[in-house]
Amino acid sequence: MKFFLYLISFIILVSSPFLGEIALSLEDIFDSSSTSFTIFWDLRVSRVVLAFFVGGILALGGLIFQIIFKNELITPYTLGIASGTTLFTAISIVFFPFMYMTISSVFGSIVTILILYFISKQINKNSIAVSTNSILLVGIALSYFYSSALMLVFYMSNLQENYSIVRFTLGSLDTVGFNSVLIIMLVSAIFYAIIYLNKQKIKLLLLSNDTAFLKGLNVHKINLLLLVVVSLSVGVCISFVGPIGFIGLVIPHIIKLIYKQSADKLFFPVFFFGGIFLVFSDLISRNLNTDSSLPIGVVTAFIGAPFFVYLLVRRRNKI
Repeated sequence: MKFFLYLISFIILVSSPFLGEIALSLEDIFDSSSTSFTIFWDLRVSRVVLAFFVGGILALGGLIFQIIFKNELITPYTLGIASGTTLFTAISIVFFPFMYMTISSVFGSIVTILILYFISKQINKNSIAVSTNSILLVGIALSYFYSSALMLVFYMSNLQENYSIVRFTLGSLDTVGFNSVLIIMLVSAIFYAIIYLNKQKIKLLLLSNDTAFLKGLNVHKINLLLLVVVSLSVGVCISFVGPIGFIGLVIPHIIKLIYKQSADKLFFPVFFFGGIFLVFSDLISRNLNTDSSLPIGVVTAFIGAPFFVYLLVRRRNKI
């Protein structure tokens, strides 16, 4: 089963750059003076690589948040991280068009995390660690606040700015060249390295915060570190591709059902198959023969939701 999944994934990853509305000649993709060369390397290969690493970050970020909050329905989007980055990006588009969107998106992530941290800390002054439930409630409240603020920004924007914000919120993997891709690759490498280096600490968190504390782990510190790392990584991704939901929720669950192992052993599979899932979703969105590509978030939901329900029903029938 696992071998079959990796084989299919490899086929999807390799074949994706060759598939599109414009047919490419295998000989021309190595001729730097040809149009096929530009389309293949600057548009399709860069897009596939971008999709893979963004999908990996979103999937692994979802898994880490589910470990922190001991809740299988939690993702960075639930806590308002995506809403915060989207709002600050919209503000940048309308009021500070000269500002680089990555800066505004990351700033939105930092502001959201700081708000979550300081409010929850005030709520739990006498506890061993910051209560994950209080952070969750504050995050949901922030999501609603950010959504209302985004509507206000829409109201204050002109037609062109309104269109830019809508296009951003729909999510898109459009990219030219490897400048954006290299940044995402660097972020994903740092992100994965930090998660892997804290693997044993995360394993203790899987038991319970109290048990981890009794074993000498600074639960407050590790939770804060993971929150910041995941939030900043997701914020950078959103700044380049817009908010793409569902991956951080579905992929960790699917991998758990397939591998049937502890979450601390699933970091690579979740990252890898999260990337493959987004590559496959993008392959569908840009090969529907429509006037424009279908928003990638729509495709991920249409593909992931039925498969997710099928796996849950299948697991239920085996019990």
